[in-house]
Amino acid sequence: CESSGCQRGQIANVLIVDNDPQFARFMLEILARKGICANLANDEKAAIDFMDKGNYDLVFTSDKISPRGGFKLLAKIRANSPELPVVMIAKTEGPGTQNQQRTIETAVNAIRAGCCDFLTKPLDREKIENLLDTFLPNHSVSTQACADEDNGSLYTIVGRSPKLTQTINLAERIAPTSTPVLITGESGTGKELISYLVHHKSKRAQGPYIRVNCAALSDTLLESELFGHVKGAFTGATASRAGFFQIADGGTLFLDEIGDASLNMQGKLLRAIQNKEIFMVGSSRVQKVDTRIITATNTDLSRLVKKGLFREDLYFRLNIVEIPLPPLHERGEDILLLVQFFREKLSKDMNRPAPQLSDKVLQIFKNYRWQGNVRELENLIQRLMVLADDDFIDVADLPEQMRFNINWRRGFNRPLADIEAEHIANVLNSVKGNKTRAAQILGINRKTLGVKMRRANLPAEIG
Repeated sequence: CESSGCQRGQIANVLIVDNDPQFARFMLEILARKGICANLANDEKAAIDFMDKGNYDLVFTSDKISPRGGFKLLAKIRANSPELPVVMIAKTEGPGTQNQQRTIETAVNAIRAGCCDFLTKPLDREKIENLLDTFLPNHSVSTQACADEDNGSLYTIVGRSPKLTQTINLAERIAPTSTPVLITGESGTGKELISYLVHHKSKRAQGPYIRVNCAALSDTLLESELFGHVKGAFTGATASRAGFFQIADGGTLFLDEIGDASLNMQGKLLRAIQNKEIFMVGSSRVQKVDTRIITATNTDLSRLVKKGLFREDLYFRLNIVEIPLPPLHERGEDILLLVQFFREKLSKDMNRPAPQLSDKVLQIFKNYRWQGNVRELENLIQRLMVLADDDFIDVADLPEQMRFNINWRRGFNRPLADIEAEHIANVLNSVKGNKTRAAQILGINRKTLGVKMRRANLPAEIG
C-alpha cells in the first residue's frame, strides 16, 4: 500500500472510526501533539459523511464499529479512494489459542481486503507515532501560510484577489499579538489556513498548534478533550489525561465551529479564556495556562446571541479582532489560479499528467456560484481527474448542475433577466429537472417556464 497523499503544501488530515471513547481520546491526543488534524466518527455512516465532505490522508478504523462494519467501510474506501492508506485496529479478545487464531484470521482478511496495516489493542504511543511517520512522511508540525504560492511555503493560500489580500494583510498585522481572533466565512473558504497563518506569524510559532472541531465532539467529550481529566473522573478514565488547553500551552488553540458549542461549554470556555486557568474534569485544583485562542465559525454569532444560543460575554471576548474570509464567487480572479494549483497538486498525488480543461469549462468555473467554495472546487477537480477518460475535459464531463453557461454577474448592476435566469436554473436543479414541480415553485405554468428557459438559453435537460 502506498504512503498517503500528504505532501508538502498540505495539512495532514486523519479520520478515526471507532466507538471506544477511551481509544478515541488516546488517538486525538497523539495526533494533536504531532500537529495533525483529526476527525472522529462513531460508525460507518458517520465515516462516509466525513469522507464525502473532505479529503483524508490516513484512516484508522475498528474492525467492529458494527457487525463487519470495519470491512464494509474498507470496501467502500477501496472502491472510491484506492490509494488512501487504511489501518484496521482490533481489540484482543484475551488469552487462549482460539482467540489468537481469530485475531490472526481477522488480520489476514484485513490485509487481503486492502488494509495497509493491522494493529491490536491495547496500542502504545510509540507504535502509533511510528505508523504516522510511515504513512505521513512529509507532514511537519511547522506551518506557514502566505498569499504567494511561489515562495516555497509549506501551506499556501492561493490567490491574489483584493479581498483575499486584504484578509491576509489583516491576519499578518494582528498575528504578533496575543489577541483572540474570530475567523468568519462560509464553509470551505479556508478558515483553517488563515488560523495557521496567524499562528506561524506569531511569537508562538515554535509552540504547538492544536485544532479542535467543536461540532465533531459531544459536550462531555469536548470538555474532557479541552480541559483534560484526572484518573477516576468518569467510567473508563483509568489514567489522568492532559487536555488541549494544556497541550497547547505556549502555543495556539484553534476552536473550529465555535457556534456549535453548548451554552454550558461556552461558560467554561469563557472562564478559561478570561482567567487563563482551567479545571481538569474531576479535579478542583486550578491550573494556569498560556494559550492563544483562535476561533472560527460559518454562522452569524451575533444572530445566535440575539436568539439566546450564544453567550454575549463570550462573543465579545472572542471577537476582539474579526477576520472575514470572502466566498469564492467574490474572488473571481482567483478561480483559475486555484484550478491550476489543484491540477498540479493532484497530478503529483495521482502520478499522472494533468488533463487540459476546455475554455468553455473554465468559463463555467468563473461564472459558477461555488456554494462549497474552495473545498467544492478542489473536490470537483479531483473527481474530473479520476473519471477523465483522456487528457481533455470538456463541458460534457461536468456534473449536471454545471452544464449550462450564463454570464451571471454579481452585485447590483445585473440585468433582471440574468437574475431570473439564475433563479430558474437553481430551482430546476433543486428538483432534478422536473419542470412541472419547478413551475409550481416558481408560480407559473409549464408553458411559460418553457418560454423563459428558451429566452435564457437554458438547456432543456437542465437538472
